[in-house]
Amino acid sequence: MLTGCADYQWGWYVLDPTTAQGSTNIRFLLAGFNDTIQVSLISMLLAMSLGLFVALLGLSKHKPLQWLNRLYVEVIRSIPVLVLLLWVYYGMPTLMDVSLNHFWAGVIALTIAESAFMAEVFRGGIQAINRGQHEAAESLGFNYWQKMRLVVLPEAFRQILPPLGNQFVYILKMSSLVSVIGLSDLTRRANELVVNEYLPLEIYTFLVLEYLVLILLVSQAVRWLEKRIAIPSY
Repeated sequence: MLTGCADYQWGWYVLDPTTAQGSTNIRFLLAGFNDTIQVSLISMLLAMSLGLFVALLGLSKHKPLQWLNRLYVEVIRSIPVLVLLLWVYYGMPTLMDVSLNHFWAGVIALTIAESAFMAEVFRGGIQAINRGQHEAAESLGFNYWQKMRLVVLPEAFRQILPPLGNQFVYILKMSSLVSVIGLSDLTRRANELVVNEYLPLEIYTFLVLEYLVLILLVSQAVRWLEKRIAIPSY
């Protein structure tokens, strides 16, 4: 289909699995899945933890904690992910006198960027829980943290699972920005191969297909999980 769109002479030989060159190039590109999935998954888990903490600040009855929540969310959401990534990679080692490699700089930046969105997802999910559930937990003698851990959060998780899945897809796509600081992810490997082979259209088309397959698999897994934890209707 793509061949008939223009007079461009496609050089798919560069990714032909039946040749030594093509097979080597494909293995090189596919190896980027490891870093892409690892940095995205770790960032997602850390962002969920930090986002939940920030969300609980916003649900507090104390005004200073609510203001801290709003300040954090609004500031972090206003910073482009690429800018935050560059600041973490080049700025944190200078300010804190620490050494950050490409992987952990990417994890920290994606975690911070995503935590602000996670905080809003958690806040909305918790506020959607019926007030009667809170009163029932309090009548059983649960303190605030027991109520949240045993009653509110398990129910809220069912409601926020779809937006959590969307945010994980967002992190997977944003992880491509980590390539600018040298992490050998899918995008970085595609860029390096383009420099060697001088066939950007073919290689970036393959990169699009890599991300497409990865995100479709994640989306399908989220749908399956939604069905597994859905409350049955009678």
